Amino acid sequence: MNGGTSPRQRLWLDPRTKILLLLLCILSAMMAPSLYYELGLVVLIGLFGACCGKWKYAWKGAAFYGLIVLLTFWIMDTMTGTWRTMFIAFLGLFHKVYPCGMLSGIVISTTKVSEFLSAMNRVNAPKNLVIPLAVMLRYIPTIQEDWRFIKDAMRLRDVSPSLKGLLTHPGMTVECIYVPLMMAASKAADELSIASITRGIENPKTRTCLVQIRMGPADVLAILCFGAFFAAGLYGKGVFG
Repeated sequence: MNGGTSPRQRLWLDPRTKILLLLLCILSAMMAPSLYYELGLVVLIGLFGACCGKWKYAWKGAAFYGLIVLLTFWIMDTMTGTWRTMFIAFLGLFHKVYPCGMLSGIVISTTKVSEFLSAMNRVNAPKNLVIPLAVMLRYIPTIQEDWRFIKDAMRLRDVSPSLKGLLTHPGMTVECIYVPLMMAASKAADELSIASITRGIENPKTRTCLVQIRMGPADVLAILCFGAFFAAGLYGKGVFG
């Protein structure tokens, strides 16, 4: 068991490995020869998320994408003309973006800022790139937490943050949910920037980390799995086409 493993996070990977997996996922999604290949990519990402302890996130993400694949096949078989072209164009973009977004969610939720900074320091990554990414790793979870607080508070006033609530009471929904969210997002950005500077994120000296940042067998296995899937799509178009 690696030093970064916790009860909730069963598999710990080096942050550099996660960045490489993201790159392989992007390349796989870009050159995906068919919907079956993209579905396989999402299943692979779901298995990766389950190994990282994100069981609920993994099965929900894979199940939702499966429904979208069924919807795509139904549209291709039944619709014609302008509506078919419009939906196919939208869903084509969706199929390219969804796997990358799903994997990004797993990476962000399982990577600590200190581990990320320590790993980037080892590869001598420029601070102009590292600092914005480090702030983003804390920014997204903070906004998600504020979003949950706002939804809970607004439910007490019978204001729903759903599409139905937006259509039935647009003014109240925007005023009570989206305006507070925008204000919280702006405030969180300022607070995280100040906190990062206070903690010495711009310190030019070498950073230290309690967790030992190194690549292990799990990192190699994950890279091989995603690399093999990318190669299968690149050279096995006759199988997935």
